Amino acid sequence: MSPKILTVSIALAFSGAASLLFPQETAQAAPAINNVAKIKPADLTLEQVFRAKTYAGQAARHIQFSKDGRYLAYTWNPFGENGFDLYVHDTQTGETKRITSPALMKTYDAPEDWERFDKKAKQKEKEEAERQAKAEAHAAYLRGEKVNLMQWEEAALEEVKRELAEKKARDAAKKAEVDAEAAREKAAAAAAKTGTASVAKNDSDKKDEKKDAKDDKAKEIWELRDELKKKLEKEKLKPSDLYPGVDALVWANKKNELIFQYRGDLFRLNAVDGKIERLTQTDKTERIVAYQADDNGYIYMDEKRLFNASFSSSAIRQLNRELIHPDDADKKYRIANTVLSEDKQWMAISAEAPDAKPESGKPTPPAERQVEIMNYSERFATAKKVSREVSDDKRKILATALYIRRVGDASARQPQPVFTNDGGDVWFEMSPVSWAKDGSRYTFSTWEREKDLLRIYVGKAEEGAKPQMVLERRGNVGHEVVNVLAPRFTPDSKQLIAVLDEQGYRQPYVIDVSNGSARQILKGDFEAHSIIGFSEDSKSMFVLANKDDFAAMNAYKVDLTTGDMKAIGQAGDFHRNSAVTESGDKLASMAGQWSSRPELKLVDITKTKSVTLTQSHDPQWNAIDLQRPERFSYTNRHGDKIQAYVFKPAGLSSSDHRPAIVYTYGGPLNDRHIVETDSFQQTAYMFGMYMAAKHGYVTVAVDPRGHSNYGRKFGDANWEQVGKPQTEDLEDLAKYMQKNLGVDGKRIGLTGWSFGGFQTQYTMYTSPDTFAAGIAGAGPTEWENYNSWYSGRTIGKTERSKPNLRKYSLLPLTAGLKKPLMLVHGMQDPNVLYQDTVNVYRALLENGKETLVDLFLDPDGEHGMGGAVKAKAWHKKYEAYFLQHLGKAK
Repeated sequence: MSPKILTVSIALAFSGAASLLFPQETAQAAPAINNVAKIKPADLTLEQVFRAKTYAGQAARHIQFSKDGRYLAYTWNPFGENGFDLYVHDTQTGETKRITSPALMKTYDAPEDWERFDKKAKQKEKEEAERQAKAEAHAAYLRGEKVNLMQWEEAALEEVKRELAEKKARDAAKKAEVDAEAAREKAAAAAAKTGTASVAKNDSDKKDEKKDAKDDKAKEIWELRDELKKKLEKEKLKPSDLYPGVDALVWANKKNELIFQYRGDLFRLNAVDGKIERLTQTDKTERIVAYQADDNGYIYMDEKRLFNASFSSSAIRQLNRELIHPDDADKKYRIANTVLSEDKQWMAISAEAPDAKPESGKPTPPAERQVEIMNYSERFATAKKVSREVSDDKRKILATALYIRRVGDASARQPQPVFTNDGGDVWFEMSPVSWAKDGSRYTFSTWEREKDLLRIYVGKAEEGAKPQMVLERRGNVGHEVVNVLAPRFTPDSKQLIAVLDEQGYRQPYVIDVSNGSARQILKGDFEAHSIIGFSEDSKSMFVLANKDDFAAMNAYKVDLTTGDMKAIGQAGDFHRNSAVTESGDKLASMAGQWSSRPELKLVDITKTKSVTLTQSHDPQWNAIDLQRPERFSYTNRHGDKIQAYVFKPAGLSSSDHRPAIVYTYGGPLNDRHIVETDSFQQTAYMFGMYMAAKHGYVTVAVDPRGHSNYGRKFGDANWEQVGKPQTEDLEDLAKYMQKNLGVDGKRIGLTGWSFGGFQTQYTMYTSPDTFAAGIAGAGPTEWENYNSWYSGRTIGKTERSKPNLRKYSLLPLTAGLKKPLMLVHGMQDPNVLYQDTVNVYRALLENGKETLVDLFLDPDGEHGMGGAVKAKAWHKKYEAYFLQHLGKAK
């Protein structure tokens, strides 16, 4: 069914303190258009697949239910609209109100702001249209058609000439006005002196006339191009140039109302009658934190300070006054973050002590190094510096302290910290504090990498009382569990739940605070590290898990006593950004799969019914959606099941000898993997579909060992043998493809990006006969130069005294290359430095591989390119490269 949308009228009635009341005008949302004609495979082009304006709409954000579960608020906008506006869905009536819109929010802003928003929105549309038109024109030109490829530059130069002429006219008018005033002054002075008003022109006047005559000479074409370049740089779009919409929202504790943020100010919405009241209007950015416990006011933050404000009074009170220290204190902590208990009676204040030089008291510079990235867009190259911390850098972690303070009298004496860490040259991480619902206790976790030491603490709501360590794990606790550990209490405040990796998969456990034991809740080998919420009675928990399908992430209701799981969403859907009502009867989630692109879905858990609330994507996607991939798995040499998907060309037979392309990533990173049922990744999916439909290639995307979300065995496979297990799995895949997918074993190409760029190179160097050609994008080739937060956790054990990760460098392996390899990189990449590609390219040349290696660079591109080289361009290069080296399908 299509959701009902209540359109907010622009005719607004003002009442009270900038209040607005919306008439309830109902309109049906436009139905999805599924009858768009399909393009014939032979006519499909990369200009259509990777058009300038993406087919994908934006995903709903800030998905939150009201406390009673009746209303669902979220921010979103239909395809083609800028910003994220606020919507509220009534689960009882089935109606959805669009609360904010550009027309409405314009009434709260200065006219100059909206002149910029409107101008920049038109600029964005024009740039996308021109980029698409240029791409189509260049393709036509290469087909031999007569096309004026200079028409856009000619039009832009004419615009520059017009603007220069207008500027010159304005300057001339201004100068004439100034000159006239000066002449009058001279005349008046002369008249006073000689009795006559006549004044002769002096030498400076004659020089100005000569200068004007020189300026009248038309600029040459190269000068106009320089002016155009300056204009384009000056007018380059920034995120702040476009209408942003709503930034965040918080529901009241009992009332059906919420507070939302818009451009740094706070607004109050009554969800029942649609009334909006502006709460703040300042030059500073305010962030909403929560309602007061009785809903009679609200709590908000600026950068670090926490304020309490009342709806009925103009008085504002700061809750977390800055910490006070004696002059001779060893460490002078400053507030970094504050977390309030739900009853608003207690604060957990996290603080850091700046590392100061004893002689001056000024903070010392950060320990991290600065690396230079060259910019070649100007007449002469320039360099910009970016921060970098690599594995052998000495760390400078700030000393940390945690204070528990009662919300109340600001004149009370400051309590002592309940927890401290000295920082220094260590890897120390501390999770945010989480309060029990009744405000009686709090919990947090710490991780010390060098010691392989994981701890969970629980403390009482009492000033100065030290928290108790309730769980300690030493040794290999699973390198990917740290980011998802997130200890928290059930709503009855009795049970402590944390995500651990005790049995090889990240799952929630009940922590017994009396003896430090951990009870596994779920049964089975799957990942379930995202806890959505709990039922009010604390008997049920809601999680996202890949229990039934490693490529999907469904929502499940879990019995906390038995561990029994009940799937909530549709089989095959991948759920993200989910929320559940406090009563546990409704779920809202961004969910979808290849056959039905992700949308915001509302699920009635008790009735097992769902409704789709958004329609986000361009219906024109249906024109190029020519094929869907097929899932498959194969068993590697070690008995592990490896997940993959394949685009099969029409008429494929297992006896064929087709060319093929394999896309891989291969690296561990939180929950990232390639084979995801809702992922339309540019190369793996979009380009894979294109090559199968257009050229008859078999295209495969695979998740070898090393990937996340398949359990610790996969995630840890990369440790101190980086690239090796992935290569073994890719070798086994190549054999499987020859036997089962009608592939010519001598015509298989390999490609990947980032870690996948590293993996492509490693495999081409160490297993040189497996793949016939490779394209490696932005791969880290020297792990000792990569970010230590990643390399020290996933690559191998590091040493501060020397760059020991150099033993995993690709440079010595380049001698093994036998087949063509293209290296791709954005030269402005601040993540994987462009120097990694330069250095491996040099090593390849030194090893005599000059006839095998090619370079394809984006001079302005960063890690995902996107400078001079957009997605269409680099996939055109991929297409030509693979057709050249793998040949046509037969």
